[in-house]
Amino acid sequence: MDKPTIIRQDITHTLESNYMPYAMSVIVSRALPEIDGFKPSHRKLLYTRYKMNLIKGARTKSANIVGQTMKLNPHGDQTIYATMVRLTQGYAALNTPFVDSKGNFGKVYSRDMAFAAPRYTEAKLSEICTEIFNDIEENAVDLVDNYDGTLKEPVLLPTRFPNILVNPNQGIAVGMASNICPFNLNEVCDATIAYLKNETIDVLEYIIAPDFPTGGTLIYDEKEMRQMAETGSGSFKVRGKYTYIKKDNCIEVTEIPYTTTVEAIIDKIEELVKAGKIKEISDVRDETDLSGLKIAIDLKRGTDPDVLMQKLYKTTPLEDSFSCNFNILINGMPRVMGIKEIIYEWSLFRQDSIVRKYRFLIEKMEKRFHLLLGLKEILLDIDAAIDIVRHTEKEKDVVPRLMEHFHISEMQADFVAEIKLRHLNRQYILETLKEVDELEKEIARLKDLIEDPKKVKKVIIEELKQIQKKYPMERKTDILKHTEVVKIKHEEMIEDYNVKLFFTNHQYLKKITLVSLRSSGEQKLKDEDQIIQEIDANNRQELLLFTNQCNVYKMKLHEIEDCKASQYGVYLPNLLKLEEGEQIIAICSTSDYSGYMAFAFNTGKIAKVPLNVYETKTNRKKLIKAFYGKAECVGIEFVTDEDILELEREDEKVAYIPVHLLEEKQKRDANGMQALAITKKIGMKQMKKISEVTEEVTERLAKELPAISKAR
Repeated sequence: MDKPTIIRQDITHTLESNYMPYAMSVIVSRALPEIDGFKPSHRKLLYTRYKMNLIKGARTKSANIVGQTMKLNPHGDQTIYATMVRLTQGYAALNTPFVDSKGNFGKVYSRDMAFAAPRYTEAKLSEICTEIFNDIEENAVDLVDNYDGTLKEPVLLPTRFPNILVNPNQGIAVGMASNICPFNLNEVCDATIAYLKNETIDVLEYIIAPDFPTGGTLIYDEKEMRQMAETGSGSFKVRGKYTYIKKDNCIEVTEIPYTTTVEAIIDKIEELVKAGKIKEISDVRDETDLSGLKIAIDLKRGTDPDVLMQKLYKTTPLEDSFSCNFNILINGMPRVMGIKEIIYEWSLFRQDSIVRKYRFLIEKMEKRFHLLLGLKEILLDIDAAIDIVRHTEKEKDVVPRLMEHFHISEMQADFVAEIKLRHLNRQYILETLKEVDELEKEIARLKDLIEDPKKVKKVIIEELKQIQKKYPMERKTDILKHTEVVKIKHEEMIEDYNVKLFFTNHQYLKKITLVSLRSSGEQKLKDEDQIIQEIDANNRQELLLFTNQCNVYKMKLHEIEDCKASQYGVYLPNLLKLEEGEQIIAICSTSDYSGYMAFAFNTGKIAKVPLNVYETKTNRKKLIKAFYGKAECVGIEFVTDEDILELEREDEKVAYIPVHLLEEKQKRDANGMQALAITKKIGMKQMKKISEVTEEVTERLAKELPAISKAR
């Protein structure tokens, strides 16, 4: 058996010869739009309809259109039909839909609303397509062979308005992508007219902001808009619109961001409700029907709808970002351009289309003018022409004899020979001679026009004004300045309710609502476990957890799930990922980091540390050296200056000291001050905060430190 031949080849050569042609094909012939605002698939589809006379004719079955399009677009029928769906009025994805549709074509704002099969739907070109194809028969753009060379198709469509800016367009090529947001037709026309008159304009004075077919409210930041307008890159936020129905205590969302769907919004709301992160909603439904989009959100009693919507904007796709990337093919090369540059390129393209159109018309008129000049010569001696025709024996000799007698060209002589006998009357002769003069003037006018760029621009301006008048378009997307946006605080996103915290010896933490606590029975604990600390807290507070390795861990209480008395709660070592041998010895909750932490050591010293030394600007989860570690810690308590501490020695003698006598330390790991008198053999055993000040405590309260302990 022969050994296989191994050919060594440079990887760069392989990529260049194999991968580059594919990449360029995707970039140039598939994914990116050109200056007319269309990708090849859109162009082939629309041109097929135009050739089917669907711009003025009646609708036909979509299956028929798909089949005819395959003559230009050799892809599967489902791919072609899906492309057509996006262009339809029914799908509502474009500001100026190009397809007048009948039947179910789905909706751009619905993920699950599937479009019907092509055999059930009908379509034709919409009226605005007259502005797309009006000049195509007059050589305004180049025509090239289709994939098998049997038909011709346009390289670009001679659109009379900057469609590239009016309708959204998205494409993913190889190594690059394009994402063009839509703008209002009227505003784009105004900006283009102003630019053609003065190239130094500020386009943002005419194009206010993007305008989406799905409406919504755009959060307007002039800095963001200017970046997008000048560079073609940037992002902005769009949020949905809603109405509060007071009698039903219900919010109705009727417009959503272009980048999301009804189902995505509802799924996210349901997820938040199930997770307990939003408790103000009792039900959410999709009530979209033939009248349009509607998401109904039923509220619980006492809910502020505006505050709830601010929460939903922050946590669901009801507010979404649109990232712009104005990447467009210009003469076969991809370029990222700002709005003014796009208008400039489109105006060049349109000027070229108009010049080509008028040259075609001039050529046609000159041909007609040439024929009529020959006819004029004949009409000066019509009897001689008739005599030549009558007395010429052979038909083939008529044209040469006319040419010889009247000194006209063969084309002119052939035209004269074909004139019907009934046209040889005075009226026809006078009208023909009049047409000669009119043609001469029109040819001179058009030649003068195409040689003067200013006059060509005036033609474009007039076309744009006619389009504005014929297709008036109100803005669908409202504008809300970013300075007017109600910014909801993070705390307001968290539900506000009181809880009871139970910390056990086996390192379990229970967070129980007061309502649940009132209706529950005994606390469920593991065998030989016991509750060592109870704290009244609020769901919006932070929790500090001190360990035997002098570390403190910080958590948001709302991040811990509520539980019931019949549950064990959360196992903190797993939740906090404690190190081996590390155990939590005390917990503390706070909302503003006021007050102090008191750390008692067996040396009789107490460190009174302000709680705010544990506050951090960044969301740090762990702080080391949380307290003094060179002596055994025998008690940790959260205190204020009004509290009283009970200190117990190992010989069970106690002392009571007011917290205000303790000196405040600014370092977390300070060893404190001597608070209790001890001996070499007898140290401090424990420290705890007095919950009730009795007469005995008041009588034995220390006046100075260190306190002298006494028997109970």
